[in-house]
Amino acid sequence: MSSSSFPRGVGLSLAALLFTLLSACNSGGLRPVDGGPFAPAGVAQNGQSVDGLIVGHRLMAAGEYEVALKAYYRAAAERGMTVDTLSAIGSANLKLGRLGQAETLLRRAIKEDDGFVPAWNNLGVVLMETGEYGEAERVFRTAFALDSGESAEIRDNLRLALAKLENPTYGGDYESNFTLVRRGTGDYLILAR
Repeated sequence: MSSSSFPRGVGLSLAALLFTLLSACNSGGLRPVDGGPFAPAGVAQNGQSVDGLIVGHRLMAAGEYEVALKAYYRAAAERGMTVDTLSAIGSANLKLGRLGQAETLLRRAIKEDDGFVPAWNNLGVVLMETGEYGEAERVFRTAFALDSGESAEIRDNLRLALAKLENPTYGGDYESNFTLVRRGTGDYLILAR
């Protein structure tokens, strides 16, 4: 467009706005106000990054499973393939419907720490999704025993697995009632298909 396309006042206003924005970029201006609604831009100046597991857990709770998976991979790159990262990556894959990958990762987590209750429970959910009701019942029973029966979610998962094992044609909406468990607070519900 030529400068004659705009009225003189509008062209000067646009030029002034562009100059202001470019000046702010060079001077480090236009930074978010502390406590504002948006995340700060750029790299943390203190050299510490946010824990990828915490970020991933928050994203899982928000239903952002693909982005959570990426956060879990970053956590694994920083801290290694620990029982926490294996279980988290497996759980994200489960939510994304990647059952084979989820099962492999959750079994690795259990091999890493056979007392890690969330991995046992989440493996049970994978097994139910794949129709392995007998093994799922045994896995939920293990999770329930390791948890000393304290988790209502694991108890409900075991109850539903037993119902499905006793009556394979059980048509209840069991998929929507299974609960994923992770270390710490909160839980993730399996979505009905």
